[in-house]
Amino acid sequence: MRKKFYKAVVAFAVLFTFAGCSSSDGDGNGNPTDPNQAIINTLSGGSSRTWYWAAGETGHLGLGSNSTDNAVNFYGNINQATPFQYANNEDTGCLYSTSLNFTLEGGQLKLTLNNGGNTLFNSSYITSNEGPVTTDKCLPYSTAGTKTVTVGDSDSYVTQSGVANRTTGKQITIANEGFMGYYVGQSTYEILSVTNDKLKVRAVFGNDASKAIYHTFTTTPPDVPANENFTTLVWSDEFNTPGAPDPSKWGYNLGAGGWGNNESQYYTDRPENIVVADGKLIITAKKENYQGQPYTSARLVTDGKYSFKYGRAVIRAKLPVGGGTWPAIWTLGQNYATQAWPACGEIDIMEHVGNQQNRIHGTLHYPGHSGGNANSGSAMIPNVSTQFHDYSVIWNEDIIRIFVDGNQIHSVANSAAIPFNHNFFFIMNVAMGGNFGGAIDPNFVQSSMEVDYIRVYQ
Repeated sequence: MRKKFYKAVVAFAVLFTFAGCSSSDGDGNGNPTDPNQAIINTLSGGSSRTWYWAAGETGHLGLGSNSTDNAVNFYGNINQATPFQYANNEDTGCLYSTSLNFTLEGGQLKLTLNNGGNTLFNSSYITSNEGPVTTDKCLPYSTAGTKTVTVGDSDSYVTQSGVANRTTGKQITIANEGFMGYYVGQSTYEILSVTNDKLKVRAVFGNDASKAIYHTFTTTPPDVPANENFTTLVWSDEFNTPGAPDPSKWGYNLGAGGWGNNESQYYTDRPENIVVADGKLIITAKKENYQGQPYTSARLVTDGKYSFKYGRAVIRAKLPVGGGTWPAIWTLGQNYATQAWPACGEIDIMEHVGNQQNRIHGTLHYPGHSGGNANSGSAMIPNVSTQFHDYSVIWNEDIIRIFVDGNQIHSVANSAAIPFNHNFFFIMNVAMGGNFGGAIDPNFVQSSMEVDYIRVYQ
């Protein structure tokens, strides 16, 4: 059987004309003179505002006709997505991990699109080595960077119709091939309506001027429903007893050797590297020569003490800082002794590297998707090293979904074909350097990951 190969075909065409700008000098009395300023302020909240897919609404993603027919050219008359239609599906679930942050900087409107590393591409922009593609698919795609946004007058069929309350008559154009979360080869979006908590836009396909796409966003993150409700607490550690971690729950991986990733630390069980204090577990990586290694740290495991199959795990943690730090909260298949990695499976609930401050990764490793080819998503999360955040996974026989503060950053459909249908145990560690951690800051001295609690619900 041939391995499938998918590729996103990226080509933009701007199909609207516009005039106007996105900044204002005012009239001297504090009143904006730019006729687009009201929309700019609403999109950005006057400073910064984040928008999410209105996934619980019918038509949050819609397909319609781009034509002179005033009866149908203002909404998704061909197809409208049902609530959460694209959730719980490996091929499409990345859509709801996407958020758009509009900011107003020095009078200029800007946009940062956070897609968790994957974008849902319209099928017409995907090529495959096995023939035509007829379904949309999430594919890896970088949206890094902040893009300038200009606002002007729309010249779409909806605007030309003159029918009231169907459009604001304004459009935005995102510089440098920017787009709004779902890829149709277009950077210009007509704003049909916008309030402080609801945004509806329309764009013409970049490769088919007869079709238009419709998006609805809100300022509330989507609460994607789980396939199962896991509400009964079955295992936890609140880290309320000072001293060493509870030996009935935790053991250690000790030593050096790089742990398969060319890391630079020596893992110990010393209180200098791992201790429970002030109601928190503290794992500290330190710069010191120890047993022939230049750094020390700790790696805590429930191997042989606790494992579980399916459920919801929540870990509240604050992460270390410094180039080369690589904290991780993850699980490994309990059958690793007989099914060598990656056949045993690995679920990385949280990974962070100090060389990419505030980017959180959620990843699955299994045969065909391990190491640098792992099945991964990520998101920018502010203040991960100065504030505690909730890192969690919901895992059942149908899907594995990874969250930060309740917002999904990655999902993978589960099945008998991949090794995520047996017991897994927890691992928490702070590595230094290695294949993923990267170069270590020569000025690094020490930093800690603090864990407030770990809880499992079934």
